[in-house]
Amino acid sequence: MAQNQTAAEVRTGTAQGAVLRPGRAADPVPDKAALAANQNTQQDSASVSKSVSRGDAGSGVKEEPGKGEEQADKEPDVGAESPEQTKPMLAESRQRKLRLMLRQCDRVLLMDFELLAMNDWPDNFSVATARRSRDLWVFSALVAAVVFLSGLTGIVPAWVAGGGFGAFIIIVLLGIPVVRRVYTSAPSYLDLLLKRQRLMRDARKHAEHLEGKEGLIWQCARMADYNPALKNTRFSNLLRLSEQKALPRALSRREHVRLYLIYLLEAEKAYSRVQAAFLEGNQEAIDEGWQAAVAQPEDRT
Repeated sequence: MAQNQTAAEVRTGTAQGAVLRPGRAADPVPDKAALAANQNTQQDSASVSKSVSRGDAGSGVKEEPGKGEEQADKEPDVGAESPEQTKPMLAESRQRKLRLMLRQCDRVLLMDFELLAMNDWPDNFSVATARRSRDLWVFSALVAAVVFLSGLTGIVPAWVAGGGFGAFIIIVLLGIPVVRRVYTSAPSYLDLLLKRQRLMRDARKHAEHLEGKEGLIWQCARMADYNPALKNTRFSNLLRLSEQKALPRALSRREHVRLYLIYLLEAEKAYSRVQAAFLEGNQEAIDEGWQAAVAQPEDRT
């Protein structure tokens, strides 16, 4: 029994030693380390191959941006050349447009302000006063004529009829312009009417001269960008009549002529600004060497 127990203890110790003692041949640690080393080696080789492939790919990608940069360098050159080519064309087009505006509206410089303003126009008070004097003259002449005719029929005495006849002759003489100027310098009602007609006729004739065959102010409307006052709606009827070449005949009242004069003054302001812009653009074209855009306004007719 004792021997059996001793043998069992030896077997048990041997078995336990095989499990607990490191460094035996049955210990799996060296095998795992080898496996780990093999895995690390494979991973290193895979990483190297990937890095090589990425390096190749990276070199290809680097070459593409290089080409893109060259193209980008070339594109700005093209973009920089195109504005240089278009600037002279734009300047020439702008100068041509301004020159056309100046040529179409140059007759505005022929405007006679005094003739269109009609400062000597008889006012309504003077006309009313002259009309009242005219009515009094006519009434006095009629009364004297009635007295004279009444004496012929015997209604009034003969001396009264004779006095009425003499008064009638004197009143009629006082109405004659030559005699009237002897005792008064105030114009008569007929004189004021004739003066109004003369001023209106001269204004219409001058407007007809300015408008010409093509019409003036509707062509000046193209300069509205340089003077926004030309876009006012109160000038719409004048522009329409000018385009239809019927404006001078439509100027029948002083208010129409004054409105026409206001438009011409605004057009003259716009003309000055267009002329300044044209000369400035011409000087710029000379400085830049754009010979195609260099020009002078055409002679006015």
